[in-house]
Amino acid sequence: MNGSAVCAARPDARLVSVVIPAYNAARSIDETLTSVRGQTHAALDIIVVDDGSEDDTAEIVRRHAQQDDRVRLFVQQNGGVAAARNKGVANARAEFIAPLDADDLWAPAKIEKQLAALDEAGAETALVYTWYTTINGRGEIIDANDRPSHEGDVLKQICCGNFIGNGSSPLMRKSAVLECGGYEPGLRAQKAQGCEDLLLYFRLAERHRFAVVREHLVGYREVPESMSGDSRQMLRSFRLVAAEVRAKYPHFNAETRFGEASLAEWLFWRAARAGRYVDALRLLLLILRLDPNHGLLTLSPGLARASLRRALRPRRPPAPRSAARFPAGAATVEQKLIASNIADAI
Repeated sequence: MNGSAVCAARPDARLVSVVIPAYNAARSIDETLTSVRGQTHAALDIIVVDDGSEDDTAEIVRRHAQQDDRVRLFVQQNGGVAAARNKGVANARAEFIAPLDADDLWAPAKIEKQLAALDEAGAETALVYTWYTTINGRGEIIDANDRPSHEGDVLKQICCGNFIGNGSSPLMRKSAVLECGGYEPGLRAQKAQGCEDLLLYFRLAERHRFAVVREHLVGYREVPESMSGDSRQMLRSFRLVAAEVRAKYPHFNAETRFGEASLAEWLFWRAARAGRYVDALRLLLLILRLDPNHGLLTLSPGLARASLRRALRPRRPPAPRSAARFPAGAATVEQKLIASNIADAI
């Protein structure tokens, strides 16, 4: 496929640079790149930064580059996710940056709809995010509950936690990213990788407005070995970000405390789904210590539903049912859920 010919056939030829940091991503990078190359907005500069992988990541990317001249590969010694993203940004040819983790997926119209939202929001807006679904290693939808609507001036909201939810959702103006210094590599140096995206969002929110596309256009993959699966490191990373927030805005102390409780809650459910019950208990105690009301109001309904499902679970295993997969075609996430009779997952 010749990417240049496809771009010429599209009415909107504004170039968007997709930045994909990849470390030992051979199991997922093929599917991730396929979801990018299938975007309805074809004017893409697709950059993969191999961050010192020891598997076949680079070879898989090279095969995609042979098929599609929009794909470019950069290889560097392992320097962490922030350094890899920054290398991608530095080599980006476009005025718009769309980061994507090497195991996540995009729905086909993601970039097209974000560019339209950016046009509507105006020049003061530097970031457009979308809703996301959590998917497993097979691309099946686990959860689609998060539906934030924060836009405009979101500084206070971002101090309450990462409502964007992941590093694969935003479309950002490159000039604004560079103005903020890019992604912070210092977190890795302090053994606190994990919240580089949140820190960038905070610095962007200090200066610019945000907008949102209210559709599930990102598939955020939840696998045990991912960085966000390390709850201690994630919390340490958040606390360093929160320290920067409080140093600049002491009146947001309560917001950062709420943000830590919210992150702990997200990590709690992730640990529970993975069967890491000791970790889940530790996180539950942290939530109750940080914000007892938050813990009781947000966790109790979910725990009650989980207990009820176990109590009503039939003794015989249910007949196998195909799970809804994150859409690789034109169907929306909502249509996929309904078609698979699991709309209650939203």
